[in-house]
Amino acid sequence: MAIPQLSSFSGYRLPALGFGTYRLNGTAGVEAIGRAIDNGYTLLDSAFNYDNEGAVGAAVRAHRSAREQLVVTSKLPGRHQRFAAALETVEESVYRTGLDHLDLYLIHWPNPSQHLYVEAWAALIEARSRGLVHEIGVCNFLPEHLERIEAETGVRPVVNQIELHPYFPQTDALAYHREHGILTQAWSPIGRGNDLLSNRTITAIADQHRISAAQTVLAWHVAVGAIPLPKAATQQRQLENLGALDVVLSAAEVAAITALGRPDGRINNQDPAAYEEF
Repeated sequence: MAIPQLSSFSGYRLPALGFGTYRLNGTAGVEAIGRAIDNGYTLLDSAFNYDNEGAVGAAVRAHRSAREQLVVTSKLPGRHQRFAAALETVEESVYRTGLDHLDLYLIHWPNPSQHLYVEAWAALIEARSRGLVHEIGVCNFLPEHLERIEAETGVRPVVNQIELHPYFPQTDALAYHREHGILTQAWSPIGRGNDLLSNRTITAIADQHRISAAQTVLAWHVAVGAIPLPKAATQQRQLENLGALDVVLSAAEVAAITALGRPDGRINNQDPAAYEEF
């Protein structure tokens, strides 16, 4: 199926729904990622810290005819944010995949107390100029972080990947990104270890549309303009998640799901203003 595209301020385009690869490792991971490509997913999300860039690359190399349509993504860990280490890490990511470049590379967390995220961003700009990656962005950056890297380098990220789901809908972040033409990707889009998929508001809407709770949540993401990155190993779940693109929620249904947001809605209380990831 053809997945709709969203465009950033620069014209860089990404599909409206992607594929998460966290904990898809080894041979089983290669097989699951290969299934996803066969099923029509083109945006593949990975990270240096997931230890599965090799599995992602193996799946992509087995689908050479689809390479130009794929957006292979990885992320820079916090422990490698100094300029030289960051560049070496991007190189290592490319080597791990066995590809000649990565399509999108992101800073995983700002780690603001380390005062290195601007240096890391400069390294990603250099990696892009060298052709190691085609486009660059960030994860978990607050507006103050986004504004600082642009002010100090002149380069705005095309993507900010953030925690976003109905219990933490990030309406302010979505509005900020939209105003600045930054694409919003959502990690843990259907929750992780919480009761989101059994929430009565969501299950009632799902019943009304005769779809699953997961499809309902993913359709909500699409409606609010976020790019969800659900992980699914099985054929059934992968196709089910893609089916969310055919679901049209009413404005009232979108509002009802958004209203489930709560101050303590983060899954692990990982506030980018203080959280450190290495």
